[in-house]
Amino acid sequence: MDRSCGRPSARNEDNGLTPDLLLDTHILVRWLVDPKRLSREQLRVLRSAVRRCQPLALSAITLLEIAVLLGEGSTRLTVPAQELLAALGPGTGFQIVPIDAEIAAEVAAMGGVLRDPADRVIVATARIHRLRLVTSDQRIVESKLVPVIE
Repeated sequence: MDRSCGRPSARNEDNGLTPDLLLDTHILVRWLVDPKRLSREQLRVLRSAVRRCQPLALSAITLLEIAVLLGEGSTRLTVPAQELLAALGPGTGFQIVPIDAEIAAEVAAMGGVLRDPADRVIVATARIHRLRLVTSDQRIVESKLVPVIE
C-alpha cells in the first residue's frame, strides 16, 4: 500500500497534518501484514487517512511490543520484526508518539482498569493527544476510557 501521497520522498509526518488516529499494536501489524483481518470500519478509516495523507500515530511502546513479541525466534508471524520496524521509519506515513511525563501521569491516573502496561500506555497516549484509538482489544473497548474504532 502506497503511503507516500504521490511523492516518492513525501514525509507525511512533516506535512503539517496532525494525526487523529492511534493504532494499537495488533492493528498496526494487521494493517502491514494482513489487512483483510481488519474490520470493515477499521479498513475504511485507515484507507481514508492514507488518501488524505494523514499520518497514523503509534505509541512508542508499540515499537517495543513488536521487538519483544515478534523478535528473534518468534513463530507468531512470517515477517521478521526488523522488517516491520523498518516499515515505520521516516517518510512512511507513521508518526511515533514518545512516552513522556504527561502520558506516564495519565497511566498512573487510570488506576487498574487495564492490566497490560502496554495497553495502558497506548490508551493514555490516545487520551492525552485526543486521538481515536483503532483497536480490536475488547478490554480496551469495554473500558470506555477512550473513543475507539473497532
